Amino acid sequence: IAADRNATAATEVAATLAGSGHFAIQIDVADATSVDTALTRAEAQSGPIDVLVHAAGVLLTEDDGHHARFWESGLARWEQTMAVNARGSFLVAAQFLRQRVQQPVAHGRVILFSSVAGQTGGGKTYADYAASKAAVLGFMRAAARERAPLGITVNAIAPGQIETPMLRKNIPAGTLVDPKVVPLGRFGEPQDVAAAVRFAASIEAGFITGATFDVNGGQRIQ
Repeated sequence: IAADRNATAATEVAATLAGSGHFAIQIDVADATSVDTALTRAEAQSGPIDVLVHAAGVLLTEDDGHHARFWESGLARWEQTMAVNARGSFLVAAQFLRQRVQQPVAHGRVILFSSVAGQTGGGKTYADYAASKAAVLGFMRAAARERAPLGITVNAIAPGQIETPMLRKNIPAGTLVDPKVVPLGRFGEPQDVAAAVRFAASIEAGFITGATFDVNGGQRIQ
């Protein structure tokens, strides 16, 4: 089930998936009513969902494209970032888990998206983004403890520099990989992140919960 605020985009993604039975739903993760309606609709059509992957996120810039420091950018940007990245993770995971209490599944998985910025504080001008992604990690760990008795694992993916439109929008045009920033000498690809998600969702990962999967090319090693 592909879910996105843009229903057309979700439909296009669902159409690319192998096999049959895939479909799309429209959702605004920052809106509680939208989340509850979307997940209820999804399960009415598909039955109980085993795996939830919440990857929605924003990294905002000012209207002129530059990154203002947090005391310059104002409350609106802070709250918009928190609404999608932090509140969205809470709303989607909470609704999914309520539905799993009502209808348990054998191998429940919740996979949230944080960022290397949430672990390091980000760059010079990413306070709102870093704070929102750090909040995801705190929530993930608490949820993992609370839902463990149901056999549901809750983990997070923390990508580094991944080759996506969001990344390209937020680096200077023509900038190439700086090996000093990424020890493996390249930006990650979406497939690198997907591989971590695939493992976290698998039956083999059933004894891993409350963990953060670092997909950052060595940018942060701990």
